[in-house]
Amino acid sequence: MSPTGRIHSWDLSTGVDGPGTRFVLFVSGCPLRCLYCANPDTWHMRDGEETTVDEVLAEVEKYRAFVTTAGGGVTLTGGEPLLQPAFTGEILRRCRQAGLHTALDTSGFLGARATDGLLADTDLVLLDIKSFDIGTYRRLTGGELAPTLSFAARLDRLGVPVWIRYVLVPGWTDDPDAVDGLAGFVAGLANVDRVDVLPFHKLGAHKYQALGIPFPLRDTPVPDPGLTERVREQFREHGLRAF
Repeated sequence: MSPTGRIHSWDLSTGVDGPGTRFVLFVSGCPLRCLYCANPDTWHMRDGEETTVDEVLAEVEKYRAFVTTAGGGVTLTGGEPLLQPAFTGEILRRCRQAGLHTALDTSGFLGARATDGLLADTDLVLLDIKSFDIGTYRRLTGGELAPTLSFAARLDRLGVPVWIRYVLVPGWTDDPDAVDGLAGFVAGLANVDRVDVLPFHKLGAHKYQALGIPFPLRDTPVPDPGLTERVREQFREHGLRAF
């Protein structure tokens, strides 16, 4: 019997969810409440649509030629895919069996739920490290930093390729010392291919309005190009490829 899980939606994207053109599956449910979250509509599993792995793979198959021709594959994101590890793991396994490149977009907060088998079926982890300052991480996400760092170290031991994602929020994640600390930590991992510094944006603000909840960073400015380049350069100073 095909395992079931709850999903929010799916989309096609190029260049932001892994290499090439991707079939991106948004899995429902997330344990964190990041102040800058662009997808508050994925927070609760109960709001997702129950579906089977077979149904997901049937949808993926419709776009196989398109994503493979463009050097892409399938990315699981959310929400937090590791909130539903059995469902997520089976999708990754089936996609890998089908010859599709697989990527897992995760905060790493629930990294302990990822079995070695799940990670063996993952060609790339997009690891979103929200902050390297423990207090800032807690205020920004409602969670703890340690599980993510532990997961990063485990991915390194297993040799799973990683792209680090770092959302740059003025007044929150732009502190030079914290950025330098994270860059030093990441530089010590042998499996990191690149670091993507992602400027904070407000494109999801309308979702908060529709849900009737306040957008916490409504009055926070987006970073200017100079700040973004400064942070990218801090990662480069540690020998990392930063974009």
